[in-house]
Amino acid sequence: MTQDTEVTEVIFRKEKDGTILAVFPYIIHNGITVTCYAHIGQHSACAYPDYAIDQCKPTTEAEYKDLFNELENSVGYKLKVIKRQNHTKFLKAYYKAK
Repeated sequence: MTQDTEVTEVIFRKEKDGTILAVFPYIIHNGITVTCYAHIGQHSACAYPDYAIDQCKPTTEAEYKDLFNELENSVGYKLKVIKRQNHTKFLKAYYKAK
């Protein structure tokens, strides 16, 4: 596994069943959805405002620590944890992905 040199911004959220979800708000997946990651299922797509924000809750560092470590140490991301998506940055990523 090779460690990324580029920093990837991530938002951690907790699903209703307690699953911790890593949301990558600037990695566009299938049009307007964004990429997310969980221990089980790994990479997939999710709707940022409709699911990640409206249906999930914020997490604490203690809650997301294991997933953060998996993403950096096993998957190879170099992460920067953020609290919310910057709309202008999202639009730039969206138009770049088109």
